[in-house]
Amino acid sequence: MEMSKKALLVVSFGTSHSDTRQRTIDRIESALASALPERKLYRAWTSGMIIRKLRREQGIIIPTVTEAMEKMHIDGITDVLIQPTHILNGIENDIMTREICSWEDRFDKITFSTPLLTDEEDCRMTVEAIAKELRPREEDTALVLMGHGTEHYTNPVYAALDYRFKEMGYDNIFMGTVEAYPSVENTLNTVRKNSRIKNIVLAPFMIVAGDHAKNDMAGDEDDSWKSIFESAGYRTQCVLKGLGEFQPFVDIFVKHAKDADDR
Repeated sequence: MEMSKKALLVVSFGTSHSDTRQRTIDRIESALASALPERKLYRAWTSGMIIRKLRREQGIIIPTVTEAMEKMHIDGITDVLIQPTHILNGIENDIMTREICSWEDRFDKITFSTPLLTDEEDCRMTVEAIAKELRPREEDTALVLMGHGTEHYTNPVYAALDYRFKEMGYDNIFMGTVEAYPSVENTLNTVRKNSRIKNIVLAPFMIVAGDHAKNDMAGDEDDSWKSIFESAGYRTQCVLKGLGEFQPFVDIFVKHAKDADDR
């Protein structure tokens, strides 16, 4: 009876692309459920736009954070562990936290775990994971990562991560963002300073390889990252894999959840 009262709520931004969802969000949820078998798994997404699109176009029902909290309350859950699959403690994570905190008086215990990049150890493990899974071995080839970027005060984490790549000896890995700093132009200018680089591998620094990866990064429009780097004279290839497809990143989320469960 006691086991049935404990739950794990995995909160993701979400994606309308079922192919990448199965390989990333679903994979992370499955790994978390296996790591914490005493907790019943629940899911919530924070993007209302994606939730509405899936319901309208595919008939797929994904609960919002509030709907998931209500369902757990109805199910008699008393102890909830929250594991976000967000990259940063940014806007989506802040909104999620406020929504969940409004339910505090209806549960005995609510424990928050952390997004991918929260402390220095997370950054170190992320650098090592990227280097292991994606770093090009050819001296004339660079890896350029496309992060989302945010207006939130946590956005400097992207620039800090770019610095950490270089500090840890990976001078052919670069970090840019779609919507903030470093921009694709900033990143291209930095790449140009290394005259030996002739080839570019583009990969999303996002949990899923959805719209941003398929269009903003790998699309054929003139303003896609692929087109921008090709126009600058680089031979370019794209890796359409979200971070959730790589085991080291799944392992980081599992570690966060287990650490939080032990608190």
